[in-house]
Amino acid sequence: MHKKVSIFLLFCLLLTAGCASSLQPLETERVKPGINSKVHESLTNMPAPQDKVVAAVYRFRDQTGQYKPSNRGASWSTAVTQGATSILIKSMEDSGWFTPIEREGISNLLNEREIISKTRQQNNQSGQLPPLLFGGVLLEGGIIGYDTNVITGGGGVRFLGTGGSGQFRKDQVTIYLRAVSTQTGRIMKTVHTTKSVISQQLESGAFRYVDTNRLLEAEAGFTYNEPPVMAVTEAIDEAVKTLIVEGVEDGLWSPQDSSEYAQYKENFEQVKEWKQRAETNYFGMTENSNLRSGLNLSTNLIFGSHIGSYPISKKAGGIALQSEYFFGSSNSLKLSGHRSQLGAQDVFSEPYTNIDFSFNKYLTPEFTLSPYIGLGGGILMYDQQPDFTNNTFFPSVNAEAGLDYRLSENLGLRIGFNYRYLIQDGIDGVTRGSIHDQQWNISTGVSIGL
Repeated sequence: MHKKVSIFLLFCLLLTAGCASSLQPLETERVKPGINSKVHESLTNMPAPQDKVVAAVYRFRDQTGQYKPSNRGASWSTAVTQGATSILIKSMEDSGWFTPIEREGISNLLNEREIISKTRQQNNQSGQLPPLLFGGVLLEGGIIGYDTNVITGGGGVRFLGTGGSGQFRKDQVTIYLRAVSTQTGRIMKTVHTTKSVISQQLESGAFRYVDTNRLLEAEAGFTYNEPPVMAVTEAIDEAVKTLIVEGVEDGLWSPQDSSEYAQYKENFEQVKEWKQRAETNYFGMTENSNLRSGLNLSTNLIFGSHIGSYPISKKAGGIALQSEYFFGSSNSLKLSGHRSQLGAQDVFSEPYTNIDFSFNKYLTPEFTLSPYIGLGGGILMYDQQPDFTNNTFFPSVNAEAGLDYRLSENLGLRIGFNYRYLIQDGIDGVTRGSIHDQQWNISTGVSIGL
């Protein structure tokens, strides 16, 4: 027996070692070109301008002053990149609408020009340096917000020392970008964008005794952290694109081909409308007041039983149909019909129908995922009067709770728990005690909005 356990443990160790080696590289990766943001393609595909705008960027800096959070003491590493000026200049170049001129390192540039002029004078070389370009527009702004732990959460399950868990965290970075006229100092246009930064962690493990003084322990995990620099890059790319489009609308600059730009603008507005069809709150979560409205029909599979006078109640599946009408986004009236069986082992088994009417309250109705609770009443009835009871109909007081997830405004998924306390006892033919019979169901199904 001990030999078998030893072989089993050796196999687990080899398996764990193999998993560990697969989760980390065995050699360094070769250098590769930088990764572009998700909106970079739409930025580079912009129609050509009538004339490029000569623009200067002195410094597009981090104005948050935040440092990376650390559980091991003080950290002097900043939360976001300090090189946002370089990112902005590249976005300006890639758009094709701007001619960026060097201003962040203007002192170095002037010193180098001075060295060139003096060297030419000492060597009796003729020729003057061409004058520096001056910018008609200044691009100002910066990273004005980096909010950490905007949303955190997780979940997991563990049974007899074996299980898994997952956690997530959402941060968000916000930038502002403005165009300033160098002749008048007038702020011509200001735009701002916000990008989320997601971190996720998944892990699983086992910890249990497989034999006397024989302990098995194994674990594996995976962590994903979205790079903050890519979040800043995407936010800047989007801000530059929005600045160009809104600048054209205000007559600040103009495209070379009006028809080509009109097509691009139409696509831009469609994407913008799709993004803003539902409002985004301060947490970066989408809110849509139309997710739960009007009349909804749903079909559900149910599984349940009853709590009565017999120790072993029969558990059975069934089907439920529901009609729900929303008045306001968070309140609804629901009419439900359930069809299943009630019974006790070796005693009775009878089909029944449940008709319920309830008032439901949705706790986060404008989000795709919303918990809900409900109270109401109904009636449970057998198809025909059984031999063991004198009643066919049993009125009840009902309560329910669950989760409703909306895939779209007209389609959703839900899972819930329904509880019924029977006003009239004796659903199983036995009436004794002060506590009446109860009935419960777990349901899951699909809802369709009309």
